[in-house]
Amino acid sequence: MRSDDDVDPVDARLGTRLAELRAEHGWSLGELAERSGVSRSTLSRAERAEISPTATLLNRLCAVYGRTMSQLLSEVESAPDAVVRAADQPVWQDRASGFVRRSVSPPHPALRGELVEGRLTEGADLTYERPPVPGLEQHIWVLEGALEVTAQDSVHRLGPGDCLRMRVWGPTRFRCAAGEGVRYLLAVVRP
Repeated sequence: MRSDDDVDPVDARLGTRLAELRAEHGWSLGELAERSGVSRSTLSRAERAEISPTATLLNRLCAVYGRTMSQLLSEVESAPDAVVRAADQPVWQDRASGFVRRSVSPPHPALRGELVEGRLTEGADLTYERPPVPGLEQHIWVLEGALEVTAQDSVHRLGPGDCLRMRVWGPTRFRCAAGEGVRYLLAVVRP
């Protein structure tokens, strides 16, 4: 068994990601062993980064999880930056709708959550037919102005300081409910 000092950081992140993938599928080590043809003990040791997985082992797991090895490795190759400077936060603007989106903490394959600052100008009205990922968790915290959010046929009127949390399964609508515009923080967590 390797000591913590001997564990390669990529192997550690890879082990964590393999454990996450198994949990996302709701499989026990035994179920994964049956599906992959890899022993439970080898799977357990790989998830705990006690061994460095071979290409053969990763190929078997990638086949079970329906992803390429390069996809899997790209998810663990580098850790996200701990600090995202304001100048490095990407801003995107939809001039037609009056929506400005700042990725305060941009998504990273190794993390499930991100923070987004949203701004809607007076009269802005955005409708999304479906979430990018069903069951996406969202927390919407209004910083300035008023926001009306419609989700699953429920209308929520939010003012400064109010926070709405929800899982998104169907269409949503974000409407600026104030004359001066609205600014809010959106926390997004992938299931």
